[in-house]
Amino acid sequence: MCFALMMVISQETNFLVLWAGFVLIAFLFYFPFKIFISTEVNMSFSNDLDDEYEKLFRRLNPPRVVIDNEACKNATVIRVDSANKHGKLLEVVQVLTDLNLIITKAYVSSDGGWFMDVFNVTDQDGNKVTDEAILDYITKSLGTESCFTSSMGSFGVKQSIDHTAIELTGSDRPGLLSEVSAVLAHLKCNVLNAEVWTHNMRAAAVMQVTDDETGSAITDPEKLSRVKELLCNVLKGSNKYRGARTVVSHGVTHTERRLHQMMFADRDYERANNDVLDEKQRPNVSVVNWYEKDYSVITIRSKDRPKLLFDTVCTLTDMEYVVFHANIDAEGPEAHQEYYIKHVDGSPVKSEAERQRIIQCLEAAIERRVSEGLKLELCTKDRIGLLSDVTRIFRENSLTVTRAEVTTRAGKAVNTFYVSDASGYPVDAKTIDSIRQATGQTILKVKGSPEELKPVSQESPTRFLFGGLFKSRSFVNFGLVKSYS
Repeated sequence: MCFALMMVISQETNFLVLWAGFVLIAFLFYFPFKIFISTEVNMSFSNDLDDEYEKLFRRLNPPRVVIDNEACKNATVIRVDSANKHGKLLEVVQVLTDLNLIITKAYVSSDGGWFMDVFNVTDQDGNKVTDEAILDYITKSLGTESCFTSSMGSFGVKQSIDHTAIELTGSDRPGLLSEVSAVLAHLKCNVLNAEVWTHNMRAAAVMQVTDDETGSAITDPEKLSRVKELLCNVLKGSNKYRGARTVVSHGVTHTERRLHQMMFADRDYERANNDVLDEKQRPNVSVVNWYEKDYSVITIRSKDRPKLLFDTVCTLTDMEYVVFHANIDAEGPEAHQEYYIKHVDGSPVKSEAERQRIIQCLEAAIERRVSEGLKLELCTKDRIGLLSDVTRIFRENSLTVTRAEVTTRAGKAVNTFYVSDASGYPVDAKTIDSIRQATGQTILKVKGSPEELKPVSQESPTRFLFGGLFKSRSFVNFGLVKSYS
């Protein structure tokens, strides 16, 4: 019977049908003997069969992406239909946000094993997306071709021979960035790209560095060990209660996704008892159970900003909650997000402690990317020692860095810093002029008038961050960030 079935299948030209036949035969062959198989082997076979069935289902039902520039007057409408899996929503949102598109509205539904999303998006200027290259990239990334690539490709770790990845986490304190940059410079590590976040007196950074002698990834085991040891010592400082981590690898990760994971694991969402942050500054997050439908409903109201949806969806995914339905409205200055969720085990929120943890984690996810201070954009020719020089200049001018993005493009260091006066006062225009003079042949753009800056409380969770340690491309230095394993 099995042979006859195989003969029939072999005559089919569709490879997927042949694969389905093999899976069916395997199931029919093993099922009669199930009673004689041990529990462990039985569970293993069941899991393997489920995985194969899931892959087959996805291949037989590839994602469908429809991009419509006519349906909405002021936005491009993107519809994504596909087989559902945990993390699918984050995968879609990540593709859109990585293209710097603004999601103004979204509707999500994923009951019954099928994922259906509708997004209204615009470019940074609020216009419809008409660039054919971008539209084609979205179609390929979310459409049929995405079925034949790893589902973790955008979230996982990929090997790289071009650079070494360093992840840092630790307690924020005055001068931390200076110490980190000094260590990297001493070890002759050149920073290519870096992103640094600070929140609730914690700091995290993801950096891509090269060996100055070879211009590629650091391959010397002794040097790698030395880098990790010295940076970890700097991050620990005198804090005996909160740890620090340094991870060195040759992997490539999604930086913002990784930063959320690192700070979440570092429990930056836990607020101290003496935390005096104004309640009005916090996003409004509520969690209630809808018992009739067995869902927990999360409602978030906060000031809108770029990548807000990514930050909240990323956190829910990391906390192992599945979004079954969602409504997003961010067309005005305030964003409204509503999620209908369950834990991956199928249960809604079970306790008050779990409810409070969800609220705290979502508040932290939104606050991490909130930028305090004056925005400075620095562009200059990349060179060895640039990080140390810029760090010194910021420190000498008593500036604190609350967030930074460091990149190197075609020999140019292009960096964005959010800075404030270490004493809590507005940044003086004379300070900016001093920085311009000290940095020499650089292009320094100031976003926002220094006179309009509001004082930053000295108790601000990010006030020590990178104080003065600013830096252009080497900002990455901010090894001050945590290394996450």
